[in-house]
Order: sequence, then C-alpha cells, then structure tokens
Amino acid sequence: MLQGMRTVPAVTVMLMSLASFSAQAFCFEAAGVKYGISPRLLEAIARGESHLDPHAINFNRDKKGRVKSTDYGLMQINSAHIPELMAMGVIHSTDDLYRPCLNVQTGAWILARHFQVCGITWNCLGSYNAGFRADRHETREHYANRIWRIYSRMPAATAPTATK
Repeated sequence: MLQGMRTVPAVTVMLMSLASFSAQAFCFEAAGVKYGISPRLLEAIARGESHLDPHAINFNRDKKGRVKSTDYGLMQINSAHIPELMAMGVIHSTDDLYRPCLNVQTGAWILARHFQVCGITWNCLGSYNAGFRADRHETREHYANRIWRIYSRMPAATAPTATK
C-alpha cells in the first residue's frame, strides 16, 4: 500500500510535465501563426534561452557585477521591454511574464518586430539576444548559430507546424 502511494505522486508529476509541455507546444503554435514565425523556431529560442523553464530568470550584469537588466520566463523577455508592455496593457507586473503563453506571444512579437527592422535572416534572429548595435555583430552571429544548432537537432514533430 505504501509503495503504491509513492508512485501516485511520481505519476502525477510525470503527467503534469507532459500536460505542461503540451500546453507549451500549443503556445508556440499559436504565437507562430499570429506572428508568421515557425513555431519550431520559437521553441528552439525558448530551449536556448530558458531550457523551457517558464520560471527562468536571468540577471544581466555589467563588468562590475551590477545588475543592468533582467530576463524573464521561457523566452527570457528582457526588462527593457517592460515599460512598453505595461503601457500597452499586455502585463501588469513582471510576474505576468511567467505565464508561458503570454511569454511566448511576447517573445514572438519582439522577434517579429526585429524581423521588420533587419529582415528574416539568422543574423537578425541574433538581434533577439544581442540587439542591433553594429559592435554586437559577433554576439548576434554566435547566438544565431547556437539557436540554429538547437533548431536543427529538434525532431520535426517536437512542435507542430502551422497550417493554413
């Protein structure tokens, strides 16, 4: 009896993990359709940014160790976007960025805006992480290569593809 009770929580955790991944897959699909970006690419970015952890947080520090910005959630939305997201009513606090679908939608919106500025290229995808400054070209390239490696190793069925 006791042994059976131990397996129930393990099974519950496993089922919750599968349900969570399934929900996240839906989030990538919906955001991809809305912004015209491959859901698989969005998932690759989330894998590279947060290892698919919806509660991931990263503190970006300067050379003296001072926090200069913070990244939140699956897509690691940078705090630089928070004032605009609040003004548009997308979020009310940074805690909202831990909601997986909202975070993926926000990341896709940011990436779509970048693609409008610099075109749909791998170097432009690198601007999602490194911004647009000319002196950040190598950083953009490194990031794009990292995401490409993740993307190219993902099974085609990991995230559903958009259909019309």
